Amino acid sequence: MTVQPIEGKKVVYLVQATNAAKGTKALLPGFQTEGTWTREHEALDEQTKSGRILGYGAKTETFELTLYSAPGDGGQEVITDAYDNEGQVKVWRVELSENSDGSYPARFGYSIIQSVAISDADSFAELTVTLQVIGKTQPGTLADIPEELLNLAMYGFEKPGEKTGELGATQPE
Repeated sequence: MTVQPIEGKKVVYLVQATNAAKGTKALLPGFQTEGTWTREHEALDEQTKSGRILGYGAKTETFELTLYSAPGDGGQEVITDAYDNEGQVKVWRVELSENSDGSYPARFGYSIIQSVAISDADSFAELTVTLQVIGKTQPGTLADIPEELLNLAMYGFEKPGEKTGELGATQPE
């Protein structure tokens, strides 16, 4: 088996409000441009008469998402609502490269929103969110990834006259 690097464009972050009804699917915050998952150890570093002592301290994990701001996007609203109401958000980091068993590698964690920043650039307004993980993330896999996540920049073949409307808008059958 040849090992391949992970393509950043094949990693998405899903979110879900902790008060979402059981059975509710996680949401893809729209217009993701970047995501970062950081795991850190605090280093214990003390100097003694016998020399330097190093050790591991507390661990922290953080997810940072960068998106184009889209008021009304369900995933982005989960994040801003949690920030406004000091609630928790469930987060999944999902690699869209299928395992041999048909599942997709993922990390899951409960988080709180540390910061939400909107940068009003000349082009699209950018939303940057920092989510502090409570405890540590857990590895796992997801099996039922919606087809639209697997083909984010794609659309299926359609016959002339099959649908009406522009790409991205709700198209009646």
